[in-house]
Amino acid sequence: MRELSAGSVRLQLAPALRSPRATSVLLLATTLFLTAFGVLMVLSSSSIESHLDSDSFFARFGSQLTFAVIGVAVMLLVARLPLRLWRRASFVLLAVCCLLQLIAVLTPLGVKIGDNTNWLRIGPFTGQPSEGIKIGLVLWLGFALGSREHLLQDWQNLVKLVLPVAGGAILVVLLGGDLGTTVIMSAFTLGALFFAGARLRHLAVIVVVGAIAAVAVALSSATRRGRISAFFGGTSAVNPDVNWQLDNAHYALATGGLWGVGLGNSRSKWSWLPSADTDFIFAVIGEELGLIGGLLVLCLFGLLTWLLLRVLVTTTDPTARIVTGTILVWLIGQAFVNIGVVLGLIPVLGVPLPFISAGGTALIASLVAVGLTLAAARDSAPRMNTSP
Repeated sequence: MRELSAGSVRLQLAPALRSPRATSVLLLATTLFLTAFGVLMVLSSSSIESHLDSDSFFARFGSQLTFAVIGVAVMLLVARLPLRLWRRASFVLLAVCCLLQLIAVLTPLGVKIGDNTNWLRIGPFTGQPSEGIKIGLVLWLGFALGSREHLLQDWQNLVKLVLPVAGGAILVVLLGGDLGTTVIMSAFTLGALFFAGARLRHLAVIVVVGAIAAVAVALSSATRRGRISAFFGGTSAVNPDVNWQLDNAHYALATGGLWGVGLGNSRSKWSWLPSADTDFIFAVIGEELGLIGGLLVLCLFGLLTWLLLRVLVTTTDPTARIVTGTILVWLIGQAFVNIGVVLGLIPVLGVPLPFISAGGTALIASLVAVGLTLAAARDSAPRMNTSP
């Protein structure tokens, strides 16, 4: 009798767990957990540098917490709005953010960090227009490709439709020297074309041309050449900090072992590991929480991938499918690049770990992206198949 009852419960739960509402709830819960975990790790990883900069251990944490609250509120608002309301606003958002990016690059309002000039300072506020460009480009690709899928089979139509806008947006970011963000934007643009149904041979040509261009851009900078040299075990006279950063990241991961040295007990954050709260925060996670903590982060991004795929494969609306697929490539691709850099699997590219790394505009952009996916899931819910 107990076995029959348990079987009945499983049969009753199965359709509920596969329902659009369950997918949305799990997606929201995973995002909120990643965000809360990120705020906690920013508190731990930034406390020392924050004290050195502002005489307060909690300055960066307070800023990140504020942006997290704002971002979650905006995410919930975006999730309640139908995707179609963004049709006219998508191009305007993209154009405004591209203009702000040009202002950052061409005027004294821009802030240069390393080789990148992708920050804009207006009064007390400093942000990255490139994060807004990501959102605008995702929406524009969804609406532009979703309503013209029949034109994508011809390569001339493909180039005429996508290159002027998407290529222009990517070029504007590249002008600021941010190769990492450029790579992510190029990848999710390619993903949008794939989910829109473009021919694979056309995509292959784009990949080859893009790879050649990326290599040329990488070799054009002494700093980037130094990063590539460090990746292959060499040294960089121009940028010796790359070797220092990678060595200390690997030392932090090795020190963490299986269980870690304990939350807040990182030694690397004591000015040993540059960018400990941003691009290399995964190294601090591995040091303080060990292999278990690192695997937890990987599992959470794996769950996020599965949930985004659930929304993608169950929607029948082309725009919702393309937007969700583009966001999937963006968030998961960026997480892969960030973690791959820390593990030494790819050369150093300065991209944050979504939801976890310090950075207000990057966090808000990631949360808005999830809000768009939740909106896509809700809009498509009546047409989803929820039968067992």
